Amino acid sequence: MQILRKGSFGPQVELLQLGLNRGGYLPASGIDGIFGNATQAALLRFQTASGLTADGIAGPRTWNALTPQLTGYVTHTVRPGDTLYRLASAYGSSIRAIDTANPGVDPLNLAIGSRLIIPLGFDVVPTNISFTSTVLDYVVRGLTARYPFLRTGRMGSSVLGKPLYWLSIGEGGREFFYNASHHANEWITTPLLMKYLENYSRAYSLDGSIGGQRADTLYRTAALYIAPLVNPDGVDLVTGEIAPGSTQYSRAQALAQNYPNISFPGGWKANINGVDLNLQYPAGWDEAREIKFAQGFTMPGPRDYVGTAPLSQPESRAVYNFTLDHDFKLTLSYHTQGNVIYWKYLDYEPENSYAIGRRFAELSGYSLELTPPGSAYAGYKDWFIQQYNRPGYTMEVGRGVAPLPLSQFGTIYRANEGVLTEGQILA
Repeated sequence: MQILRKGSFGPQVELLQLGLNRGGYLPASGIDGIFGNATQAALLRFQTASGLTADGIAGPRTWNALTPQLTGYVTHTVRPGDTLYRLASAYGSSIRAIDTANPGVDPLNLAIGSRLIIPLGFDVVPTNISFTSTVLDYVVRGLTARYPFLRTGRMGSSVLGKPLYWLSIGEGGREFFYNASHHANEWITTPLLMKYLENYSRAYSLDGSIGGQRADTLYRTAALYIAPLVNPDGVDLVTGEIAPGSTQYSRAQALAQNYPNISFPGGWKANINGVDLNLQYPAGWDEAREIKFAQGFTMPGPRDYVGTAPLSQPESRAVYNFTLDHDFKLTLSYHTQGNVIYWKYLDYEPENSYAIGRRFAELSGYSLELTPPGSAYAGYKDWFIQQYNRPGYTMEVGRGVAPLPLSQFGTIYRANEGVLTEGQILA
């Protein structure tokens, strides 16, 4: 984590402000990514209340003290007289949330000295700050602590060594796979999948519903896997986590100069090597290369460079191998923008794929269309359909120019909750 002080700016300042907001030290309107007077005053109050040196600088000890506000839980050592009711009241939690986070604990006989996970009284997944690989690290820690029935792991590492997380919920025999942020400036799709996972987990823990379906029924019949951040290095470049002046930023900036008409870093879709990860799959890769070269994308840069060969990049190769290791019945790949669903690859038309696509269009209000010829090859959806002859879809969410503003998040989520749910039922 960066050491932040007055005058700092960027996504880690947003993260600091989020923690201060959740702790009650800064209003939500103060989350703007700029470390000014209000943020400094809030930090001083937090440091004083936490027994830290009140210097107005966010260093390692301050970040450590803020961790519960970023992961959404604390670890409590049971003392004499503790009950779940008293702990829930003390931490602003609930008995049900504590019980869920601590399976096997006898609420009537808490063992003195044992350690309990205590969820705090707010959602873990933020939807009001830039999503980065650092934010995802905190969110994965928080969700898996709150909901120990979630499973997680790494399918590989990015070019810069960042984890490529997968998460899974459900114990049914039919597997499904959703992925997001193949393209760096389409990072709003990452909180979309993570917020869905959080809402589904909460619904299951409370015997509730998600997307119009009983969560417990969904959990028993399907096993959902998600890869929420396929391109962490590229996303960190676009959001500012990779800061101007750093070696990685300067290297990407040099690649961007090959295409001066594309804005930088906002127009960056590729991984940090300048390769478009959704043009890396072995489904018409040679055709994709011919098309993109004809369009002028002949070398690494912000977008549309196919690389030197299929699966030459660690991120696309990891998703490819993860898919081969499973038996997915249906996949959804989330991108932006246009409110469009693409459902077909060449002449492949998997059984029920059109009918399922029509249902997704009905649920979301999006149009169901064929992929435009200039983008019809080498994507994950294309390869999955070719490889398995099963339904695969590219979901192009939102309207405008990427990166889409977070003000669209609520609309995007509402349009897709039913799709994300019924995608585990229809295939």
